[in-house]
Amino acid sequence: MLFIVQEKRGLLRKVRLSMLIFVGVMAMASAAQAQVRPYIGFVYPAGGRQGTTFQIRLGGQGLDGIKEVLISGLGVQAKVLEYYRRLGAQEVALLREQLNELKQGRAEKDDSTRELIAKIERRMVEFVQAPACNSISSLIMAEITVAPDAEPGPREVRLITQRGVSNPLVFHVGQLPEFTRKPMISAPLQVLGKEETAVRKRPENEVEQRIDLPCIANGQIASGEVNRYRFEARKGQRLVLFVQARQLVPFIADAVPGWFQPVLTLSDAKGKALVYNDDYRFHPDPVIFFEVPSDGDYLFTIADALYRGREDFVYRATIGELPFVTSIFPLGGRSGAAAKIEMYGWNLENAGPIMPDSDAEPEIHSVAARKNGYISNRLPFALNELPEYLEKESNDEPSNAQKVELPVIVNGRIDRPDDWDVFRFSGRAGEEIVAQVAARRLDSPLDSLLKITDAAGKPLAHNDDCENEESGVNTHPADSYLTFKLPADGIYCVHLGDTARNGGAEYAYRLRIGPPQPDFALFAVPSGNALNGKGSRPFTVRALRKDGFVGDIKLDLKNPPTGFSSAPCVLKGTQTETRLVVKTDLSETDHPLGLVIEGRAKIGGREIVRASVPTEDRMQAFLWRHLVPAADLQVLVFSPSAVPPPKRARRPPAPPAPESKAAVAPADSTAEKPKFTKQQVAGRLRQLNLLFEEGLLTDDFMDRKTAECEAAQ
Repeated sequence: MLFIVQEKRGLLRKVRLSMLIFVGVMAMASAAQAQVRPYIGFVYPAGGRQGTTFQIRLGGQGLDGIKEVLISGLGVQAKVLEYYRRLGAQEVALLREQLNELKQGRAEKDDSTRELIAKIERRMVEFVQAPACNSISSLIMAEITVAPDAEPGPREVRLITQRGVSNPLVFHVGQLPEFTRKPMISAPLQVLGKEETAVRKRPENEVEQRIDLPCIANGQIASGEVNRYRFEARKGQRLVLFVQARQLVPFIADAVPGWFQPVLTLSDAKGKALVYNDDYRFHPDPVIFFEVPSDGDYLFTIADALYRGREDFVYRATIGELPFVTSIFPLGGRSGAAAKIEMYGWNLENAGPIMPDSDAEPEIHSVAARKNGYISNRLPFALNELPEYLEKESNDEPSNAQKVELPVIVNGRIDRPDDWDVFRFSGRAGEEIVAQVAARRLDSPLDSLLKITDAAGKPLAHNDDCENEESGVNTHPADSYLTFKLPADGIYCVHLGDTARNGGAEYAYRLRIGPPQPDFALFAVPSGNALNGKGSRPFTVRALRKDGFVGDIKLDLKNPPTGFSSAPCVLKGTQTETRLVVKTDLSETDHPLGLVIEGRAKIGGREIVRASVPTEDRMQAFLWRHLVPAADLQVLVFSPSAVPPPKRARRPPAPPAPESKAAVAPADSTAEKPKFTKQQVAGRLRQLNLLFEEGLLTDDFMDRKTAECEAAQ
């Protein structure tokens, strides 16, 4: 009879254990079902050289079920190596216990055991009890291979999981040798009054690094940290040193001013400061131009202006005798016409311009200089369909104003401090006139101020700044815009100057004067999304209505991939925001697919079609929101009922060993044992399963801990 009771108890234990494992697995599936959109907050290093293979790490959240790293453009391949989700204290305790068992084992350790010990140790090094920022505490390690002929310049990197597409971040393909500092582990949360305990303890040999020019130095700034680089230079070299930081991570929501604000100091070998820069014109990322006075060693340092820091304070510092374009003139041209520009900057002797194609559409493109195979920084270049003229000096007053025929785009410069450019035109009573400046959006430092006066100089209208969604990452949209209805027939003047009374050769502008040109621009949010199989998902579409346009805008997908469609949607009248629902007949897709949302409207008797700009709605400094443009809109279709197969199979349980009658405890035993709820046991089993699937636990350890969970129920 006692044997039968023992067998029944063993059967009940197995049933309860199976139920607990099922609850744990279902908890894992439920967590995956509720997974938020994957997010990445940094990538380090944020680029690499043509023809090289290297490792990067990406920090974010919601990255469970990672499938691939996707980098836009051709010539760059990525492979996921490891995923480090954020661990809890109980999981770390399990890993410590497993690690101690492996190290204390008396038997000689084989290669697999040594590899497991190293893997657990690497995992535990990255553990931080309370990270400074939870949203970047999960890590992806990936291997990047850049082809020798990959096009240099900025790309976009995204993470694709089983159920989502992340936001994009900038990733650069470079042409120079690269130096990369060791990556940071997650920064710990700073406690008020004990901030020094969270400061990174960097080895002395990592504080200052020696580099050879030209090169790109990659680093991350920790709280209170200064990175130092020593290099050798020759007398007469014209060095350019510029940092990309805010360009890599444009907005950090929980930081003031909302991004990493790097400061550069260039010193001689003894540490005497020679040049300092904390921004370049209106750009937060600094640039230093330095003509070397004598042969010898020099030193440059990078720090945050407020000595903040953590993993997402990533930078790329480029230094060398390299071409760098500081300004161009004009800032644009007429679409379809041969464009010619003047380039100004450093090390541009014998450099050739890289211009937009002759058949380029009327929009903002980019230009750069090419010298000895190296491509410089890029500057925006606008194309338009209106007649174009060059400003002619002297035109400072209404009495000598430059006469123009409307409509027109004038390319000019505020040549000197306190300069004004004045343009005269004839108008009729009741005519509506638009005056619009494009300067700051085209990388000009001009902070424009517009005025309309009559022929005698009497002020009639004025405008300083005009904010709109096209500002992107620019937090000071300094371009002016105004509309004005002429009160009578006669001569009128448009005055253009700089608000701060600055001026110079780089203070260029494009001034449009003429009747309204009703138009619109569209922005789709977000730039990446996931749809349930045979389901739907809404995208927010925002419209910028230009020059008073109030017509209906019909929204739809442009040439959608097979299996995709959208419900009818119209932005009516003055409406500026709506939701376009995208549907799919597909059950799932292996990879993301590209979509284009476009709008159609009747303007002036003809149909105008505009493709939306994919964007990410981002916050900076706790409050202000911006639409950050992306290269494309990516969607993934997944099956919500699909549970991915386990990454690592459990071995079958060993048959129970026969027990003697003496070993069987009496049914009325009063021995105390810990009691846990089903939820607690299910949570423990979930932790064990996750660690086991990540290859961090042995089968023996897993079997023993699972049995302990059953006994605790």
